Amino acid sequence: MNKKLVVNYFQFSSKSILINWDNSINNHILFDVLSFMQAIKLSDKSILEVRNTYCSLLVTYTSTIDNIYSEINSLNLIYLHKKKYNISEKKIWKIPVCYNEYFGKDLVNISKNIKLNVEEIIKLHNENTYTVCFLGFLPGFLYLSNLNKKLYFPRKSDPDLNIIKGSVGIGGSQTGVYPSNSPGGWNIIGNSPIDFIGGDFNDKISFATPGDLIKFIPISQDDHKHILNNLGSYKIDSEVFNG
Repeated sequence: MNKKLVVNYFQFSSKSILINWDNSINNHILFDVLSFMQAIKLSDKSILEVRNTYCSLLVTYTSTIDNIYSEINSLNLIYLHKKKYNISEKKIWKIPVCYNEYFGKDLVNISKNIKLNVEEIIKLHNENTYTVCFLGFLPGFLYLSNLNKKLYFPRKSDPDLNIIKGSVGIGGSQTGVYPSNSPGGWNIIGNSPIDFIGGDFNDKISFATPGDLIKFIPISQDDHKHILNNLGSYKIDSEVFNG
């Protein structure tokens, strides 16, 4: 049985309010966060933007907040009367990934440290289904939960200066994919040849949204090359799921 969640409100700036839950990565909190975000967006408030993380919301208004206490009370009423977040229209996205030591330059190091062979690491990573929690630190970077605990591995103390687009990484208890070339400190175990940003995503930054699911599908290096050479005609496989 899920315990009752505690929500705290803080003034973040003259135009924004920060809402925090317990600092934890789990779907019970995440879907409460997403439910509240949806309710705020559907309210009649003059909102510029609502952004989420695993366990927080930042609500930014179009103008200065006149009475912070009154506004927090108003938000709390929305929270108390929100409907359960509807994930029936969410999707599970099937993302091709080539796992090998050519693309996964940190596989061997991870293997030595966690005492699992490379094949076991690959199997444990692709057999799970992951929840999209939020997008950051780069446009289209998907923060994913539900990484197998056996694969938890700390971020690098000295980040790489150039991680290539599509790199699949592990950072602590999380996994994710770099949508573009970027510096970064996650440990790279493979690469996906698809576009995570810049496609025809109906005016969204990425094809996926918080609450969606991701399933990584292992492919060969030849398949990776074929997809990469035919991105114009490649369509990401997906299906609607009922949560």
